[in-house]
Amino acid sequence: MQPLIDSAHTSDGPGRGEEGGGSAPATRAPAVPPRLRALAAHRWFWPVVLLLGYGGQVVFRLVLSIHNYFPSVHADEDSYLVIARVLAGRPTTEMPVGVVIPGGYPLLISPALRIADNPAAAYHLIMGVNALLNALVFPLAVAAARRVGLSRPHAYLVGTAVALVPPVVFYSQFVMSDTVLPVILLAWLLAMHGWLSPGTTRRRTLYAAGMGLGAGFALATHDRGGVVVALTALVLVVVLAAGWAPRLASLAGAGGLGLSYLGAKLLAGFVENQFKDVPPSTVGNKVFENLGDSKYIGTIIARTFGQLWYFMTSTYGFGAVALVLCVVVVFRRRYTVAERVVAFTMVALLFGTALASAAGLADNDRTDNWVYARYCAVLVPMFLVVGLAALWRAGVRALLWTALAGVAVIGIIQLSVGAYAGAALKLWVSPWTVPDAMFLASTWDDLHMVRTSFGALAVLGACLLLRVAGGRRVVAAVVGCVTVFAAYATVAVTDNVSEPHAKARKYQAVGVAKEAGLRKGDNVVLDMDLDWDTRMSMAYEVYWGRVWSDDLKDGSAPPEAATAYLAGWSKGDLPQASWPDARPGWHVAKFNKDRGWVLWRKD
Repeated sequence: MQPLIDSAHTSDGPGRGEEGGGSAPATRAPAVPPRLRALAAHRWFWPVVLLLGYGGQVVFRLVLSIHNYFPSVHADEDSYLVIARVLAGRPTTEMPVGVVIPGGYPLLISPALRIADNPAAAYHLIMGVNALLNALVFPLAVAAARRVGLSRPHAYLVGTAVALVPPVVFYSQFVMSDTVLPVILLAWLLAMHGWLSPGTTRRRTLYAAGMGLGAGFALATHDRGGVVVALTALVLVVVLAAGWAPRLASLAGAGGLGLSYLGAKLLAGFVENQFKDVPPSTVGNKVFENLGDSKYIGTIIARTFGQLWYFMTSTYGFGAVALVLCVVVVFRRRYTVAERVVAFTMVALLFGTALASAAGLADNDRTDNWVYARYCAVLVPMFLVVGLAALWRAGVRALLWTALAGVAVIGIIQLSVGAYAGAALKLWVSPWTVPDAMFLASTWDDLHMVRTSFGALAVLGACLLLRVAGGRRVVAAVVGCVTVFAAYATVAVTDNVSEPHAKARKYQAVGVAKEAGLRKGDNVVLDMDLDWDTRMSMAYEVYWGRVWSDDLKDGSAPPEAATAYLAGWSKGDLPQASWPDARPGWHVAKFNKDRGWVLWRKD
């Protein structure tokens, strides 16, 4: 099996392997008892073990999220839920986010909304779907570790660690496309490597077609997929021109890309047609507009660096090690075409994603946009596989030099972001937007970049120290410790970020609808003065009907189909003052002066 990134090609001969700059070839399986070795020799053993591992990952995610029953990340969750509702065949309603976003992820969760008869049950089912989808990172990470050249036991251990880190699990606790994007991108990269590796034309053709289809589905899932499609097209053109793969296989990849791109556009067109009054997303246009505006250049560069800093620290420094390794592989001819192309693609995707997201949000002053966690988090699995594999694959000297370069990159980036952003980094930031940074800094109240960096590098340093002291024989134990630490970090982030975040928004999401007595068959007008979180949630909580956002105080008439009007209310006024010129046939049904709302109903 061809290694994805082989950081070593020399053996561990006496006096060289651990002390020199080389490293071992493919790692050997650790010594095991004869009975277990005999058991592992059966053809069914590893598939069963892999299935059990996947089941464990699913259960871990369910324990963390199955109790969730309402959206709390506004307006992203609400918008995905509304699109899923339409794709499930239910009536259309208002699009909370104000633009039509990609429908690939809502398509995957739409069966839950088709089955469930109420919003809470549907959300519970989606958490189950999320667990099943997100846990697929585990078998794919195992496959990627095998491509790096690790033995089955070591690959299994790496896959377990990778699938448990907070950047992978965290977003699956919400209705977010980031649940499935890591799976799509890891599968896409594995397919690219299979297409460029030696093998039969049929095998390489299937891999190429899978690569093209994966790129298109990434585009159908999130705007970040645009970077994936662009890179796939670039690689296809270069490989066709250079003849690095059978022409038939490359053409199959181009066909798969074209077909999936068309599918993404057709899906987008269908969704947009269901929300005719809402414009399509213009994130791609905004990226290029801001890149062409000189006043944003400094901000874009600093925020690109900030995204990279967060990515490297959230992987405990192993992402930085993997980045350095990938750059080395790209520029050394002794590596195979598959290794060099995949390494280039990983680096380009990381920088492209960070740059595009920084440019798209260049005119937004939110503190977390300087070091936002979400956009590059989907790339964590592929880089963490390479970084952890380096503990086995690289010799001591090569590993230490690589780690030193990675630490230098983290330090330079942090200083650059801090110098440019200055006081902006000291403003309050929502824990939801930087969960890993707060965990590593041992605080849940603010962003502390220096403490976060020290926390990440302490983990990396401990792993390197054990590797140097104990050699390769202790690496399995080291990665086992990383696995336990990753699981602990994910549970801690859930307890201190995910659950408090949802709890703080519970009343707006479900309390208002319950207290106001909204019921099946209601179509609700939402006052623009109503609490924003409540307006976002109602698009989903009014599960059987639809909502409109409008300010009826200016004399506008409610839609003919409307049965209720949820108005904002200023303390000290009478409930009737929430709609001074109420239309005939409407009356105040319920109100809550402490929460600031009044429900009007049509007679």
